[in-house]
Amino acid sequence: MLPLVTFKTVIKSTPLVSIDLIVRNNNGQILLGKRTNRPAKRDWFVPGGRILKDESFERAFKRLIKAELDLTEVVSKFKGVYQHFYKDNFSEDKFTTHYVVLAYEITFNGKLSLLPVEQHSCYKWFSETDLLVDEKVHAHSKWYFQKDKQADLLFK
Repeated sequence: MLPLVTFKTVIKSTPLVSIDLIVRNNNGQILLGKRTNRPAKRDWFVPGGRILKDESFERAFKRLIKAELDLTEVVSKFKGVYQHFYKDNFSEDKFTTHYVVLAYEITFNGKLSLLPVEQHSCYKWFSETDLLVDEKVHAHSKWYFQKDKQADLLFK
C-alpha cells in the first residue's frame, strides 16, 4: 500500500487502470451500487475497482469479482476500453482523476443483501431503460448502455 502523499501524487499525475463489471441477472437487469467513496460518491455505479501495481490482469479480475460480488468464477464478455474523467478524487484535495477502464459483462443471481458494503452502501437491480433516465445513476455507468457514447470507447 502506498503512503497517502505518494498515492495522491500518482492520481494527480497519471491515469489509473481499472475493471468495471457490468453485472446482469437472468432477467437482463443491471446491478448498481450506491457509491460511498469519491469520485462518484452517492451515485449509482457498476461494481469494479483498480488494478494494483504488479498485479496481473487475471489476478485483479479474480480479486474484484470476489471482493465486489463474493464470486470465485464467472463467464465474462469483454465490452471494451473506456475512459472516465472526474473533476474530483478520493481525497478532499482539488485535483482530477482519470481512469482507463476495461469493461466486462458477467451474470450474477446472488442475494443483494449479502454483497459487501465497503464501496457501496446498498445495491439495486435496474432495467437498462430505468438506469438511463435515473439522474442518480452516474454518466460513466450509463455509457455502457448508450450507443451514442461509443465515441468514448477507445478499443472494441
